[in-house]
Amino acid sequence: MKGSNILPLALLVVISIVALLFPGVPTQIVTEGINSGDTAWMLMATALVLIMTPGLAYFYGGMVNNKNVISTMLQSFISMGIISVLWVVVGYSLAFGSSIGGFIGNPLDHFMFKGVLDGKPWSLAATIPLVVFAFFQLKFAVITPALVTGSMAERINFKSYVLFIVLFSVFVYAPLAHMTWHPDGFLFKLGVLDFAGGTVVHMSAGWAALAGALFLKPRKSLSESNFLPPANIPFVLLGTGLLWFGWFGFNAGSAVGASPLAAIAFATTNTAAAAAGLAWVLLDVAKGKKVSAIGFCIGAVVGLVAITPAAGFVTIPNSIFIGTIAAIVSNLVAHWRSQSSLDDTLDVFPCHGVGGMVGMLMTGIFATKAINSAVADEGLYFGVSKLFTTHLIALVVVSAFAFIMSLILFKITDIILPLRVKEEDEKQGLDVSQHDEFLVEA
Repeated sequence: MKGSNILPLALLVVISIVALLFPGVPTQIVTEGINSGDTAWMLMATALVLIMTPGLAYFYGGMVNNKNVISTMLQSFISMGIISVLWVVVGYSLAFGSSIGGFIGNPLDHFMFKGVLDGKPWSLAATIPLVVFAFFQLKFAVITPALVTGSMAERINFKSYVLFIVLFSVFVYAPLAHMTWHPDGFLFKLGVLDFAGGTVVHMSAGWAALAGALFLKPRKSLSESNFLPPANIPFVLLGTGLLWFGWFGFNAGSAVGASPLAAIAFATTNTAAAAAGLAWVLLDVAKGKKVSAIGFCIGAVVGLVAITPAAGFVTIPNSIFIGTIAAIVSNLVAHWRSQSSLDDTLDVFPCHGVGGMVGMLMTGIFATKAINSAVADEGLYFGVSKLFTTHLIALVVVSAFAFIMSLILFKITDIILPLRVKEEDEKQGLDVSQHDEFLVEA
């Protein structure tokens, strides 16, 4: 065995041994104030968010070329393994530990989940066990780096991808989660509202995707053909269904309880997705195209992305407007991208990055304390400009941070392990060249 090949296994073995030294045996499990209904819903919501990652695998896997389906899907699945371990070791502590300057959590607070089993409930989720809150947040951390993969599909080295998602989770995702969702976080104290991750998840993934597409440069196959047919459109439909289904946990679960607020978030989520799916295909029709399955699926996902930061802050009719506008804007940006030299394979930036930014601005426009008392300053729609201005500032700050940090991390990763596969490996397809597996034609 080569030293470079055995190193990842050795690292996991070391982590496993360290885990024996920090077993996290609870002194007393907190039961006071815990609500069984809220806990049951949050366990279900946590499972719903997890199923989004396999859904993303099918969504992405169906859209790539048939030589790269397995590799693309595996990039999502492997994130469930890597980020789950990283979160227990240090990720949760970095995101939700005691604040260091409002930008990152103390990595020692919950190292190896210290104090999570017997800790007091999270201050903003007082009726569920801390461990449930921690694992609910884990599922967000899992899907975020998986989202990035779509921009680099069909040309990224799998080992390099694994290293990148570890670095991304520690140096981009965890700081953004802390700044946005921790009561002492910089963006939280600034007044930024992000109900379920439009900023933390989708903007960070979108800007990282743009950085990755620029860094890796276009696929060689694009020089041979401007069109690479999707491998399996039914996979895309299945993935969309799983994402839409799981998104109810993503957004309604962010109410952290079985409450009227969760019901509102549930309703706005479905409505925005429906409106966006329709808007995408109707804009295509207006441009002279036919209604396509992939078009509706992409549009629906854009709607889900855009409503995510706003889901628990806006009314249900407002969610129709949010979904429609987000789909139109993302569709136009995706068209622009297709006419450029930028090879964002699956349009991650136009869909998640742009969709997240539209959602962030829409939150600043339509958020109202009539829906959620956490809204200190109502949105621009209600004649108050402070929240919208705050969101404009935060949009610039988050975009710059996520993009620049991701570029740096891509460069570091490339120095350690070359990010791009060899030209002959790309031509052969990553399923075989990276994993020695392939799809059997029916």
